[in-house]
Amino acid sequence: MDAENILKKYFGYDSFRTGQENIIKSILSGRDVLAIMPTGAGKSICYQVPALLLSGITLVVSPLISLMQDQVKSLNEAGIHAAFINSSLTETQIAKALDFAAKGVYKIIYVAPERLESDRFLRFALSAAISMVTVDEAHCISQWGQDFRPSYLKIVDFIAHLPDRPIVSAFTATATAEVKTDIECILRLQRPDITVTGFDRENLYYQVEHLTGKQKDHFVVNYIEKHPNDSGIIYCATRKNVDTLYENLFKRGVPVTSYHAGIDNQTRKKNQDDFIYDRASVVVATNAFGMGIDKSNVRFVIHYNMPQSMENYYQEAGRAGRDGENSQCILLFSAQDVMINKFLLEKKEFEEMEEEDIELIRQRDANRLHVMEGYCKTTSCLRNYILEYFGERAKTPCDNCGNCHRNYLEADMTDAAKWVINCIAETRGRYGQSIVTGTLLGANRARLREVGATAYRSYGALEDVNEKDIRLLIDQMEREGYIVQTSGEYPVLQMGDISALKNGEARVVVRKFEEKEVPEARKKKARSTDSLTSAGYKLFEELRQLRLTIAKEEGMPPYIIFNDKTLIEMCVTMPENRQDMLAVSGVGENKFRKYGQRFMDTITAFSVAHPNSATASNI
Repeated sequence: MDAENILKKYFGYDSFRTGQENIIKSILSGRDVLAIMPTGAGKSICYQVPALLLSGITLVVSPLISLMQDQVKSLNEAGIHAAFINSSLTETQIAKALDFAAKGVYKIIYVAPERLESDRFLRFALSAAISMVTVDEAHCISQWGQDFRPSYLKIVDFIAHLPDRPIVSAFTATATAEVKTDIECILRLQRPDITVTGFDRENLYYQVEHLTGKQKDHFVVNYIEKHPNDSGIIYCATRKNVDTLYENLFKRGVPVTSYHAGIDNQTRKKNQDDFIYDRASVVVATNAFGMGIDKSNVRFVIHYNMPQSMENYYQEAGRAGRDGENSQCILLFSAQDVMINKFLLEKKEFEEMEEEDIELIRQRDANRLHVMEGYCKTTSCLRNYILEYFGERAKTPCDNCGNCHRNYLEADMTDAAKWVINCIAETRGRYGQSIVTGTLLGANRARLREVGATAYRSYGALEDVNEKDIRLLIDQMEREGYIVQTSGEYPVLQMGDISALKNGEARVVVRKFEEKEVPEARKKKARSTDSLTSAGYKLFEELRQLRLTIAKEEGMPPYIIFNDKTLIEMCVTMPENRQDMLAVSGVGENKFRKYGQRFMDTITAFSVAHPNSATASNI
């Protein structure tokens, strides 16, 4: 059997996605590989397919229990024997799993990096025929990566101890050029075939909204009211924000749950399952939630606060639309978000690291935060900003993000900029943006009187300019180097190089925006459900209900049975027999044996009840 037959038989797909086939060929030829592919691009297929064709066992090193459990459930559902070894198992269960593995029951074993050092696992590994070691979430091995885990460094020693060096494959969705080099070097990859399929997720619509605390609450409530049937994640920077927003939504009758480290383990597990099993359509969570959650039908990810880095944002936002359907990634930004993140980074803990390395990482963290702040404030294409950060050059704006769908008007604010410089000079660089803005507006605030700002020449100099425009001006002046904002817990505004401005050689132009009317067809690509008629959508809901019933019977997430895209294709093609059903993308032979007849029976019953109803608009 070859790779294409494996893909069809077990996974139900007729062809490989971009990059998958070349990666699989490299592995089967005995080469190490490093693949950087966006979330939802099918990384797991790249090592699962060759694992079934290689003679021995494939070990997959994975950082999270939930990720392993999801993958193993999916593989077993597809008819592939797989197991995981991690702290969720008792020692007796681990011994039993390893005994089965030694007897050749499993082709794929997921293992936590910490387990690689245990005597029992080492004894097993030294006597087993291990064909490949796959490192998932490989950016975790780099201390410059956003999720550095010292335990990942144990992988290198583990491979070195094996009697025969296996093929080593590494996969990640987020890696800058520096992290990519780190992965290659630290894992000691030999002549690796390096594949970067690109970072763009065309089905994701990016949007940034500048809002204060209460405005953020109103935005979230309004959004969910307009999308009552959509599943989504709302990320908050702090536990307090999670609890407050959860209570707000719960009181309004939203089927919502919450997740953060302050919730006890049992409740946290229940809440996570409620979201995965579609009992709660919305989860409000800190960034502790989501890594390894393969829920395919997440239609929106809202960041209530700005994340600490572009890597974090891209990974968290990327949990939307894993099924390829149109989804939204919305970031709600306020200046306070920067302060919160600086505080959290100050409290960041480091283990087993030299002081010199800690200082370097702190500098990198500060730079990442600055880049993330730039994303929130840019007036250029949001998608291109992300792609360029990861080293991918974009030629034109995407016409599929919030910034591309705004009309920007340029305003010459050079005269106002000189008053900003004057004000910073009068503060002697001792105060932050709030004091400077308030002074220029001539605001009646006790704090301004306290610091003596009401006596400045610049006090009230820009009273005819609104506060939002002054903040836009300050941001623009910072980008052009006329102003420098210091780092630290209490950043202040100081003078940069103002010579060009002082000599009249330069102008300061600020871009303001207004929303423009964009045809819905241009705003986003159509969802697969758009091809269904009203009758087709009724059938889709019936198939979803059947899937939920089966999921409860089997004790697994609905999307592991079949994802939404597969159900929609069933509604379009109306399969009547085995051949028809196996032609549906996502229906493999094992899933057909287990569930195919029940889905065909539901489709047949629907056809009988609605004899003259077309289910798809192209019929």
